[in-house]
Amino acid sequence: MEDNRLQQRVSALLEEALAGRPDLFLIELKVGADQSIRITLDGDSGISLQDCMDVSRAVEHQLDRDAFDFSLEVGSAGATAPLLLPRQYKKHMGRKLEVHHGGQEIKGTLVAADDQHITLDWKVREPKPVGKGKHTVRKEAVIPYSEIEQAKVVLTF
Repeated sequence: MEDNRLQQRVSALLEEALAGRPDLFLIELKVGADQSIRITLDGDSGISLQDCMDVSRAVEHQLDRDAFDFSLEVGSAGATAPLLLPRQYKKHMGRKLEVHHGGQEIKGTLVAADDQHITLDWKVREPKPVGKGKHTVRKEAVIPYSEIEQAKVVLTF
């Protein structure tokens, strides 16, 4: 019961803190049985350490230590973390993604993202329709969010 109260209070404080920062958004809020609070954030233009500190302070300073014996961790979605929200895809336009859907994997460049689906573009070598050899063919896939099992940004160095 107390965990639920803490979850509701943190959720309300987060909503208030993020209202002043429309470029930031919540990815995940977890409150453990031991009153450990874990907040994962992202931003339309990325997220800085200062952003995490500001949200942490906004939540921590409004929680009563006498009512809740909590620990608080505020962080960002890591570079290799799966994309979970449509808003995350939009900030990765032009980047290469690895998307699992329908039992297959596609690696392609994210060329479009709206509220319903994403569009990936990639090149593949295929046999020529006539004659010997192969030629490069451009492929495109439109994938609804509901069919995406997992999607990650492919990091290249």
